[in-house]
Amino acid sequence: MSLTKYESQLREPLVNGNKTYGQVTNDIVHTIEVKPTRLWYIGFYVSVVFLLFGVYSVYREVTYGIGQWNVNKTIGWGWDITNFVWWVGIGHAGTLISAILLLFRQGWRTGVNRAAEAMTIFAVMCAGQFPIFHMGRVWMAFFTLPYPNTRGPLWPNFNSPLLWDVFAISTYFTVSLLFWYSGLLPDMATIRDRAKTKLRKHLYGLASFGWSGSTKHWQRHESLSLVLAGLSTPLVLSVHTIVSFDFATSVVPGWHTTIFPPYFVAGAIFSGFAMVQTLMLITRKVMNLQDYITLGHIEAMNKVIVLTGSIVGCAYLTELFMAWYSMVPFEQDIFFKYRIAGPYGWSYWLMMTCNVISPQLFWFRKLRRNVTFTFIMSIVVNIGMWFERFVIIVSSLYRDYLPSSWSVYYRPSIWEVGFYLGTFGLFFTCYFLFSKYFPVIAIAEIKHVLKTTGESYKDEMSALENKGADSFYDEMHHDHHEEGTVKVAHH
Repeated sequence: MSLTKYESQLREPLVNGNKTYGQVTNDIVHTIEVKPTRLWYIGFYVSVVFLLFGVYSVYREVTYGIGQWNVNKTIGWGWDITNFVWWVGIGHAGTLISAILLLFRQGWRTGVNRAAEAMTIFAVMCAGQFPIFHMGRVWMAFFTLPYPNTRGPLWPNFNSPLLWDVFAISTYFTVSLLFWYSGLLPDMATIRDRAKTKLRKHLYGLASFGWSGSTKHWQRHESLSLVLAGLSTPLVLSVHTIVSFDFATSVVPGWHTTIFPPYFVAGAIFSGFAMVQTLMLITRKVMNLQDYITLGHIEAMNKVIVLTGSIVGCAYLTELFMAWYSMVPFEQDIFFKYRIAGPYGWSYWLMMTCNVISPQLFWFRKLRRNVTFTFIMSIVVNIGMWFERFVIIVSSLYRDYLPSSWSVYYRPSIWEVGFYLGTFGLFFTCYFLFSKYFPVIAIAEIKHVLKTTGESYKDEMSALENKGADSFYDEMHHDHHEEGTVKVAHH
């Protein structure tokens, strides 16, 4: 009963149905123990085809040089860096859902945090490839690492945000991986204990690091989770801030602005939550997990999307205001002549429609809780966020200070597109393998909130409260009746 005072009975349950601990385990582990469905195989093989096309596109670029891409002397950053920033942004939601919501004790994170953490790791793996292959001579990638060497004065430039990216993203990846894997340990032990074959028992036994479920293990597990959450929280803010410095520390019109760090972080959370929605809605449908990823989870994430979408919209308007108020002709030309109305104007208006106007529909509760509408919107938001990065990079570079260096209209080559599609292949290949061999929902964490936010428990508590109120009312009524009787007898 002591738990009920921390959990409002007015809040909807986070686990639907009359679930026991055993049923929770069965529902989530069942997909790992049976053969994959036909849908899983189709999705997996399509992802592998995209991945192979990406591998060939990278082979072309490494073998024949960066000239395989349509970047030119003005637009030195094309699709490559656009995709880098986009993938880093997508990797933001997982750590935010895990770390910040854990520190704030938000129960609704439990249904979505495992898949979001996995998504973070796969997205950062995709993002990290773009700067490396953009170097052209990929075998020189280790030059970015500052270590004692015999190259004489050739050392990385510590003043460069591109070097800060190396540190920020490698740290972010490491902490996210630790967070994800440490959360998996109790669930790996559960699968180990249910395993039917010796090989499966042995492999999941190795993966669970000898987890026994003792009090000491749980104590250390919770301490580690809090420490990693504390480390991850500043990383959520710092990683995309550092990515924004790639632009903000330059003197290119449209880039050198102090609003970039908060605006990039809000945009990253915006696109990250949209990608989590896309993945979770598919996973929920294919694996029949509607009882664990409820409409309450979907609505909570849509609230974050409408908030961050509004912040991004405010940032866009601030940029336009600063360009107008600064009275700098180069800034005004970039925004009003080339972005809004120039050859790339279509991409600017597409960005504004997808990122600012369409998320405002989530102010309506009915639409926030509509699964089909949410799925469509999650894809629309990520298209919009991709175009935001494209607009920032291409529309600022194709018209610089010197009209003599103005480039022709930039279009990506097939190998640039192939590299991008290849990262999608890598991302979804990893996600399909993850969904087959790992529990996509944190079993231990769902069990942790089951007794406070499960539907059957809430119904039981409501019944007890109503019964308590009724008995209290009857008692008061009885006392009042007795008091009246005493008064009549007295008279």
